[in-house]
Amino acid sequence: MEEALGSPRAEGAAPEVAMATEPVAVESAAPSLVDRYFTRWYKADVKGKPCEDHCILQHSNRICVITLAESHPVLQSGKTIKSISYQISTNCSRLQNKVSGKFKRGAQFLTELAPLCKIYCSDGEEYTISSCVRGRLMEVNENILHKPSILQEKPATEGYIAVVLPKFEESKSITEGLLTQKQYEEVVVKRSNATTATS
Repeated sequence: MEEALGSPRAEGAAPEVAMATEPVAVESAAPSLVDRYFTRWYKADVKGKPCEDHCILQHSNRICVITLAESHPVLQSGKTIKSISYQISTNCSRLQNKVSGKFKRGAQFLTELAPLCKIYCSDGEEYTISSCVRGRLMEVNENILHKPSILQEKPATEGYIAVVLPKFEESKSITEGLLTQKQYEEVVVKRSNATTATS
């Protein structure tokens, strides 16, 4: 998968490093950086909205990178993103999240259903992206505000939404209720079959 060539900037890695790896041909046998260091978890039909699937990349150090799943409507062909906003409400902006020190002071605390951002498409559709895991908000990806297309081109790497750090004691339990990659693929196949049957 091409977008998995770079790695998410979980701890502020220089973006040019990820960019430099893009043109290199990757042998199919070699796992991508994402596949090597992260476990993919999925949340299907977030908040009951059909096909609005999110992907959570969980690192071995328990950091979770929130991205769009491949099946999300925003990633389907023909969709154009008009804008992205981290302004969740009048009084709450994820951009105001300021984390400092070893104990991550100042980080906004998120529940599984906490909204991270809103994506506005040129066809008038808008989508709210949720955290899907409980934890502290470490950072949001401001790059997608300036270049929304990277969210579609490289959703698993440079186009990630946010980075969340679960509490240590919850780092194992946060994946309860999420789907493994195999379970997610089964959901997508069932959906596809259902669509074919009704058309």
